[in-house]
Amino acid sequence: MSDQRSSRPPSEVTSYYQQFDEDSRLQTGFFQLEFARTKELVLRHLPHAPVMIADVGGGSGVYSCWLASLGYEVHLVDASPKLIEQARARSEKQKHPIASIHVGDARKLEFGDNFADAILLFGPLYHLTERGDRMQSLREANRVLRTGGLLFAAAISRFASLFDSLANGFFNKPEFAEILKRDLAEGQHRNPTGDLNYFTTAFFHRPAELREEIGEAGFRDVRLFPIEGPGWLARDFEKLWRDEVQRARLLESVRKIEGEPEILGASAHLMAIAKK
Repeated sequence: MSDQRSSRPPSEVTSYYQQFDEDSRLQTGFFQLEFARTKELVLRHLPHAPVMIADVGGGSGVYSCWLASLGYEVHLVDASPKLIEQARARSEKQKHPIASIHVGDARKLEFGDNFADAILLFGPLYHLTERGDRMQSLREANRVLRTGGLLFAAAISRFASLFDSLANGFFNKPEFAEILKRDLAEGQHRNPTGDLNYFTTAFFHRPAELREEIGEAGFRDVRLFPIEGPGWLARDFEKLWRDEVQRARLLESVRKIEGEPEILGASAHLMAIAKK
């Protein structure tokens, strides 16, 4: 970590976020289900404001700004200068802005011990592809949390690219075959094609791996939730989501099966909630 280069994301990850409009991703397609369910799970478990939250890997500030608007004191860290600037711009438009925003490394946080009542880790666990780096980020989160504080950690399912390719018509693409093969075998996702639809360098967790890593980092009462469940695979998702009745049915259906351990791997994203 003393090597300055080690604190920077891989060049292909930086390039991906320079090209991909991450700032508006959660407002399109099945990502809208991810956004709605993530907020639901966070609010269900988070103590009422005011409490202090560290949003580590908070990107363009979508979740930070939402929580700040609800009265929480939020401190955002991200490794991407571009996303940090987007977060600042979004925060400045709010009546209740984000308390602090800075470029930083999830593996070596600038916050002091026992700083936050809750930590969001919504990106580092899949962009840190080496287990040792993920463990370091989790131990840092544990250090920064107060006793009894909550960790909200997101991960991508080991099987997400298989389901995504089947549902969205690129399973048969020759250039995707090797990507998928490695995803399923190792969880190590690499995209040498330059096609932004195939995402960027990442690690995809099995549910049991996510639980194990968080427990090993010293957290207790680890609970796993499917964020989207199988709902992200819905046919004509945009049409369904625009229909308020069908949207409510979808959310209720995902909510009803979120406690079924067998369904975890079918979700594109997993949410781990644990205590220090």
